[in-house]
Amino acid sequence: MSSPIHPRSGRPLGEVLHWRQFLLITGLFWAYVTLSNVLYAHAFGGTLALLKINDLFAPWPQRVLQHLLLLAPLLGCYWASLRIGWRPAWRALPLQMVLAVGFAALPHWALMLADKGLRVAVGKPWQELADQAATPTLSGSADIALWIASGTNFLLQYGFGLALITGLAWYRRYRDAELQVEALTGQTNAARLSALRMQLSPHTLFNLLNTIRGQIGWDPRAAQQMVVQLSDLLRKLLSAGEREFSLLADELQFVRLYLSLQQSRFPDRLRISLPESVPALWVPSLILQPLVENAVAHGMPGHDGPVNIRVQAAVEGERLVLTVVNDMGPAGPVREDGIGLRNVRERLAAHFGDLATLRTQATAGVWRAEVSLPAVSSR
Repeated sequence: MSSPIHPRSGRPLGEVLHWRQFLLITGLFWAYVTLSNVLYAHAFGGTLALLKINDLFAPWPQRVLQHLLLLAPLLGCYWASLRIGWRPAWRALPLQMVLAVGFAALPHWALMLADKGLRVAVGKPWQELADQAATPTLSGSADIALWIASGTNFLLQYGFGLALITGLAWYRRYRDAELQVEALTGQTNAARLSALRMQLSPHTLFNLLNTIRGQIGWDPRAAQQMVVQLSDLLRKLLSAGEREFSLLADELQFVRLYLSLQQSRFPDRLRISLPESVPALWVPSLILQPLVENAVAHGMPGHDGPVNIRVQAAVEGERLVLTVVNDMGPAGPVREDGIGLRNVRERLAAHFGDLATLRTQATAGVWRAEVSLPAVSSR
């Protein structure tokens, strides 16, 4: 029989349940049916005995053996029912009815076979006990009526058990489908985050190469040093791009290296302020990089004096607040729909949903970008 399956829409119900689960549920259900039928027959037979009416029910050992004999056909019918399924209805419903009616016709023969088996196994004591009870033979109209009544009773019990097994199989299929959707959603989010991180690499590289190109013409030694720094930066960039989260200290080290490259070109115009120590917290990899790039790219043009770029990190309760503040030239504020800001917003939404935000503000020649996200400790 089949082992646990990978969820797939439209898979037969018989392949959704593990065979051990199928046997356990069916066995427990049939044990309950056996016990309830035996107790009902015993109680009702006792009531009839007080009225001096011959026992209409077979003795309990015969009834227990009858249900044991019916267990194998029950398992076969249920398994076939799950394999058949319920769609299309025009084909499945007739087959399901054939299985149900066919099983309901078996209890009479199982009861007779149980009687014969006990007569052989037990002998005379059982014959004396059995002769006192009524065992249907289908030889008269009363026996036929009892057989029909018994078949109707077992048909209802068969239906209850089938509903239980089918409901469990449908639940398993639904749960497996949900797990598959969650797994695919996780894979989609991972691919999306990976694409967003890779989006940073060419954008950052393009800006830095332009910086080095401008340095080569009039200061080759400085340009060589910047190439070495760029190599180190790209190594860290590739490493960070492979991880969803990085330590805040590592993020700031990356930012410091990037700003050092920019400061090599504008030593007198770029002033940098970074926190010396930060808490041991996890943040999305490269989350500060687009904000710092915007601070340089949109702070320097059209600005005659020194441009101050300040990066701050503060813990407020259970939240981490990262702030990038820079002087702004007369060209105006950064576009809200720019690549960098859009990238940060999308990554924050993918990681934290509504729990993380990016707020920007331009006032009095100063641009401020503030990221607020849950403080995830690394300890």
